[in-house]
Amino acid sequence: MLKERILDKIKEISNFLEELSEIIPQNYESYQTSFRDRASCERYFEKIVVACVELGYFIIKYKKLELPTKDKELFVILEKSKIISPVLSKKLIEAKGMRNILAHEYGKVNDQMVYESVHEEIISDIEEFLTLIEKVISEEESEKQFKIHER
Repeated sequence: MLKERILDKIKEISNFLEELSEIIPQNYESYQTSFRDRASCERYFEKIVVACVELGYFIIKYKKLELPTKDKELFVILEKSKIISPVLSKKLIEAKGMRNILAHEYGKVNDQMVYESVHEEIISDIEEFLTLIEKVISEEESEKQFKIHER
């Protein structure tokens, strides 16, 4: 059951990434002058980060790891458990912080920073995250198969 939820969440995030990649303007000037493009990119950014946090919680439950007391701690737990690298952990924590600014402090949004994150970072960072999560699932499945054959 939990494994299926993880795989569904990976698919959902992959779809969000694909949709985002189709709407990102090619340059900052286009992004800055189009309210629709900015709003769409910001919304996809929020949806992707929220879904990654949910996926992180699923993995923590799946691996029976310590539960975080705050969302940003979950990436540190995944890092300490060697599921993600320290570099990726830091990037995901920063993305979560930016998501909070987008969701709660709309007037303080730095459009240049959001554009650079959406255009240059979020897609590759989240694809790396998904690949590492898929690896955890496949390794776990391989271990189960090995134990069955060992008997």
